[in-house]
Amino acid sequence: MTALRIPFNKPTLTGRELDYIREAYERGHLSGDGDFTKRCSRLLEEQLGVPRVLLTTSCTHALEMAALLLDLQPGDEVVVPSFAFVTTAGAFALHGAKPVFVDVRPDTLNLDERLLAEAVTPRTRAVVPLHYAGVACEMDTILRVAGDLGLAVVEDNAHGLFGKYRGRWLGTLGGLATQSFHETKNMTCGEGGALLINDARWAERAEILREKGTNRSRFFRGQVDKYTWVDKGSSYLPSEVLAAFLFAQLEARERIQEKRRRLFERYRDGLADWAAETGATLPTVPDECEQAYHMFYMLLPSLEARQALIGALREKGILAVFHYLPLHLSDMGRRYGGRPGTCPVTEDVSDRLVRLPFYNELSDAEQDEVIAAVRAFRA
Repeated sequence: MTALRIPFNKPTLTGRELDYIREAYERGHLSGDGDFTKRCSRLLEEQLGVPRVLLTTSCTHALEMAALLLDLQPGDEVVVPSFAFVTTAGAFALHGAKPVFVDVRPDTLNLDERLLAEAVTPRTRAVVPLHYAGVACEMDTILRVAGDLGLAVVEDNAHGLFGKYRGRWLGTLGGLATQSFHETKNMTCGEGGALLINDARWAERAEILREKGTNRSRFFRGQVDKYTWVDKGSSYLPSEVLAAFLFAQLEARERIQEKRRRLFERYRDGLADWAAETGATLPTVPDECEQAYHMFYMLLPSLEARQALIGALREKGILAVFHYLPLHLSDMGRRYGGRPGTCPVTEDVSDRLVRLPFYNELSDAEQDEVIAAVRAFRA
């Protein structure tokens, strides 16, 4: 077995991360909601035009905060795509809601907006579209259906920071949205996230939920003379060490996005004729979408071809991976009524999808090696 020389992902220092961590230390404030936390929030608010951004310890925790803000009760339902990360559903199930799994489109692998209305029942409270690979869902339809039926829209924008839909930033379309700054994301602090609050009526309560159910933020602003326990909540604040690292990454956002755009386009151009010859499919980006360049994936003709390609690349020291297993067929998904055949596109693409190495430090020479290894593969 050849040693893996080209990993699937590799965290990258982009500039002043270590300087900012030292600055946070020297300021003597390493717990949450310090200067770097505020700098990150302010940068995102100004760049995206969002009324309020709250950093969290993960995208999962941001989704949990959304569930709390919606006051979900046992028996309430939330519509989610089956082709998604587990916490897209699990964060809402944790707070009593039943996830209702909907299939995805075969082109973008996003929640199929044509299936949304029929998935809604009198118990449905929200829909959670995931912008897969940083390519926008068909949000006009989703927002229209949700508006007509009185549903909240929570964008799972873990993949999509700085992507756009019809000229609007992803994460600014639903009443709430969540971001991920996990190690695999374009901009990272190892583990981290954010809740984007586009409906200002949720802003003050979100602060309370994030501060363990206390009005501590109001106390520090001088709005109350002491703080106390006033609501449900938990500890969702990231440390200043994480925020300092993240701020350096956000400062370098244009450079990071440009590098990832170039990586994506080199893969696409280098593999287009191979895909046509072998029956593989490359990512689809509709004209109305400006993608976030989060990943490069391919759909192979079969499960056997997908597994054989992963094995062939590994033999050459290259790590490629597959992505989500269908949530509706998981042990927990079946408890909520999931069964085979209900999301056929999800079941199909889950077997055939493979992701190629894609990270900010991937060199041209390394990427050329990956492209050559894929082009040499025949199932």
